[in-house]
Amino acid sequence: MAEKPKVSIGSVDAMGATAAPPRTSEWRRFARIFFGRKLYLIGFIIVAIIVLTAIFAQVIAPYDPIENDLDHRLQPPSADHWLGTDQLGRDMLSRIIYGAQISLLIGFSAVFASAIIGALMGLAAAHYGGWVFTVIMRLTDVLMSLPSIILMMLIAGMLKGGGIWIVVFALGFGSIPGMARMMCGQALSVKQNDYIMAARAVGMSNWRIMLTQIFPNAFPPLIVGLTMGIGGVVMGEAGLSFLGIGVQAPTPSWGNMVMDGQRFLMTNPLLSLIPGVAIMLLVFGFNMVGDGIRDAIDPRLRGVL
Repeated sequence: MAEKPKVSIGSVDAMGATAAPPRTSEWRRFARIFFGRKLYLIGFIIVAIIVLTAIFAQVIAPYDPIENDLDHRLQPPSADHWLGTDQLGRDMLSRIIYGAQISLLIGFSAVFASAIIGALMGLAAAHYGGWVFTVIMRLTDVLMSLPSIILMMLIAGMLKGGGIWIVVFALGFGSIPGMARMMCGQALSVKQNDYIMAARAVGMSNWRIMLTQIFPNAFPPLIVGLTMGIGGVVMGEAGLSFLGIGVQAPTPSWGNMVMDGQRFLMTNPLLSLIPGVAIMLLVFGFNMVGDGIRDAIDPRLRGVL
């Protein structure tokens, strides 16, 4: 007697009903998109390497990044100094490794601070509307009308820029308007859903509705802004340091390393080229991670899976 054919998932069974296809978890769907596209995977690997380098800088750096050795200044790459030395004899590899700490510290601190403040402003503008919306949005319009580098230079100059936390404040303040407008747009969309009206009907307070109903549903697109914002902040820090109002010597920063090396472009271009490439890779990595997250969480971009 012949065996009955097995019914596979998604096929028509003996009763004529179609079996439901297997349910794919959100994490698997996200991972399939994010790690299945080469550019996103390359960006993630670059970011992971730089983050791990910053975390273990004290372990893997061969030399003290601020110790001068004038007897070995401007040395080319060698077995002792893989990337050579700068004008004060400091090991370039060690300064690049420690510079990753400064860039990531400034990037994460400025972006998360601006995201918290900007998200609260955007939520308040979207939820309350009226004069609150008008005041907040017009304020963001004024700030966004100024070139970002000019605004950051103005803030850093007013605060006698030079310390790491002053740079964080200047860069974070300059990022608030974009975060506020992004959150406001998302919150206005979420606000139209029926469950917001139901929350009002049961007597929820405005703050509870904003924090428990609107914010969780408006937050996912903000993740993309956070990841891409880190790359922009790193570029901003490099620009401020290059202009001499960012992180000051002897603290190793990729921006001030580019500035210090510009005097030796004709004789030793590696002094500016190496930190410049590090900045480029970090910005590229975070931009690719942001693009990957956007595609993975947006059904319109990830396709049918």
